[in-house]
Amino acid sequence: MTSSRFSSFIERAAFTDAFGFERRAGVSSKYSKGAFQLQAGLFSDNGGDLPGQTWSADGRAVLSPTLDEIQLHLGGSAHFMGSEAGDSLRYRQRPLVHFTSTRPVNTGYIQAESEIGAGLEAGAIAGPFHAVGEAFWQTANRPGTLDDAQFFGGYAEVGFFLTRGDRRGYKAGRYDRTKPESPVGAGGIGAVQVNVRYDHLDLNDGPIVGGIQNGYFASLVWVPTDNTRLTINYGRENYDDSVLTQSSGARSFGAHVFGIRGQIDF
Repeated sequence: MTSSRFSSFIERAAFTDAFGFERRAGVSSKYSKGAFQLQAGLFSDNGGDLPGQTWSADGRAVLSPTLDEIQLHLGGSAHFMGSEAGDSLRYRQRPLVHFTSTRPVNTGYIQAESEIGAGLEAGAIAGPFHAVGEAFWQTANRPGTLDDAQFFGGYAEVGFFLTRGDRRGYKAGRYDRTKPESPVGAGGIGAVQVNVRYDHLDLNDGPIVGGIQNGYFASLVWVPTDNTRLTINYGRENYDDSVLTQSSGARSFGAHVFGIRGQIDF
């Protein structure tokens, strides 16, 4: 739910793309009281793919209490998607950045009648420090006598602001904009943050061998003003059972990834 404008890395965790988390046309509602929030909705396909052939029901519950000056976050989500008879699903992912079309992990098309997903979220912000982790299980329900296939993705991340007085923003159950205590133009250098993340995606289950991706990432984020940001990322991706085969025939290998993003938002 966190906007990509306010993320601590160039891209979200691998499972969010692999499992098809995107903007979908639909209707949703939200109930909140104090530190509790409940969200639910019915959706079709991505706006550019309408009229769609799938529909989904999704829900999310969040508890975000404050303990002294520590912001806590606990949440869970559920997902069900149905599709037309004879339809298929595909789960795949790029190596960290989106400016490549290479996808070393890829289940290929799986014949499926529906999919069911469940996720857990936890996070905390304490002064300049933040920690967050998510886990998600996605099951493709296959027709007839075919065994269902379950896949898993998750990550754990920690970050720290090097500049005094800065902390990660948080609002309404999601991370929000960082507002530098001493922005450029007002006598300061803005906010500077360092982050590390471990990212795991497993697309193997039974006869389906889509591959396993383990990522080790680091980022440096500079926020000169409220609406400007520079993010520098480095990642090491390790692959097992990749759908890509090297010249030696090996399907287990590693890749280095480097990316930079400068942004202005309004």
